[in-house]
Amino acid sequence: MYAASVVGPDSTTLVERLADRLADEGRVGTVTSEPPLDSTADRPGGAAVAYRIGSDGWAAAGEDRSIGDVLDDCARSCSYLLADGVEDRRLPVIAAGADREDAVATVADADRADLDALAEAVERVEPYESLGSLVAAVKRSPVAERSGAIATFTGRVRAKDGEDDSRTELLEFEKYEGVAEERMAAISRELEDRDGVLGVRMHHRSGVIPDGEDIVFVVVLAGHREEAFRTVEDGINRLKDEVPIFKKEVTVEEEFWVHDRA
Repeated sequence: MYAASVVGPDSTTLVERLADRLADEGRVGTVTSEPPLDSTADRPGGAAVAYRIGSDGWAAAGEDRSIGDVLDDCARSCSYLLADGVEDRRLPVIAAGADREDAVATVADADRADLDALAEAVERVEPYESLGSLVAAVKRSPVAERSGAIATFTGRVRAKDGEDDSRTELLEFEKYEGVAEERMAAISRELEDRDGVLGVRMHHRSGVIPDGEDIVFVVVLAGHREEAFRTVEDGINRLKDEVPIFKKEVTVEEEFWVHDRA
């Protein structure tokens, strides 16, 4: 799923227009924080969340929903997500009627914006994937009916190896652009050629990832658990050995590129 945050005084207008344009390419989700959505779902009693589902759609109301939760939900079923004024470090920024040095695109007039150019800018950034979105993708495989197993691996940022170790605050990853994606795709295809393996998906995040967050996912759709477990292990081992991704570690005491100390 490609996702972006649209910020600035003209953000709502631009989100509406860009969502219409992107709907030609795939399913689009939007999220906003202000004003509150007019939900028809009442929360009875002490319920933290309530849903109402009917023939005319669905609505929900609840507490403590974060942008990360919305990203994970939408990644399972949407091709695009546009956040109207909701900023998060995982989302590239489109500036609408505002100046932002970090913007991947800037629009002076939302009513006259080049929507094709904006769609291309959104699709140039790293897509947002989660374990759930990759599992959902393999379940949509045309051969999924032959599968009796889905095995997964999730790598995350470890704060400490031992009690006395310096705490790792974050890791920063840089990919050899283009080459990393091509190599992961090649590994996936080679693993899919194995007997009993029906589908393989891999994703490795780049940029800054704080401790406790997920870094990398490998998902295998297979006929049986034996092939699934074996292929997941081989997949993550090959990804770490063969894909050009460089890691910087930042602890409370120092920072360093890991390959410099190998």
